[in-house]
Amino acid sequence: MTEPQSALLARIRVHGAVPRHIAIIMDGNGRWARERHMPRAFGHRSGMKAVREVVEGALEAGVEWLSLFAFSQENWQRPETEVSALMSLLEEYIAREAAELAQQGVRVFVHGDLSRLSPPAANAVKRVVDETATGTKLGLNLFISYGGRAELVRATRQLAADVLAGRLGVDAINEEEISARLYTAGCPDPDLLIRTSGEQRLSNFLLWQVAYAELYISSLFWPDFDRGALYEAIADFQRRDRRFGKVST
Repeated sequence: MTEPQSALLARIRVHGAVPRHIAIIMDGNGRWARERHMPRAFGHRSGMKAVREVVEGALEAGVEWLSLFAFSQENWQRPETEVSALMSLLEEYIAREAAELAQQGVRVFVHGDLSRLSPPAANAVKRVVDETATGTKLGLNLFISYGGRAELVRATRQLAADVLAGRLGVDAINEEEISARLYTAGCPDPDLLIRTSGEQRLSNFLLWQVAYAELYISSLFWPDFDRGALYEAIADFQRRDRRFGKVST
């Protein structure tokens, strides 16, 4: 019998070792829809409910940062109808959730190559970032038109420009200088990376930042992933022995 969500939440609160930052690769919308003989757009729409579930679950559990991989650079290669549907859902999600996110104390950051967004989608992104700017309870990173390798190329170009301009010496380039030029500058690296749908790939997500993250693979498709599933992942994280290359005492 599955443990009730309330009991799971109480257990992880008692344990205390809640990850500060959870990153999620939200995968399986299309397969979830196919199993129901529905179009892929139906799966993407159903996945919006899971986004609300994990945001509220993260708030309840005391997580400080939540990063969601919403749309990759590679996703632009999907059929135009699916891309258009995803952009429309982004606008709809922001229109529906922005005010409540602000009320809950969530501050939204949106990362990626946003120059490729349509004007309505870009305006929606600006709106949710502006409306939630005072949030202090949870930092929510939404990665849209994002790729981990592209992010590292972007950071490398910034470093090269700083060296050429004399603002930075070559010998001063270190991990901190690279991290400071990533989209997530100022945000702690993820402690826990969750991927849904059973797939076991990073899919070019936060390649630098997840170097020491604990990995949790859920067999659930994204639309079925609720706060109870999030609590299960946190409970599993709490059972891990994180040594960061050291020997346990």
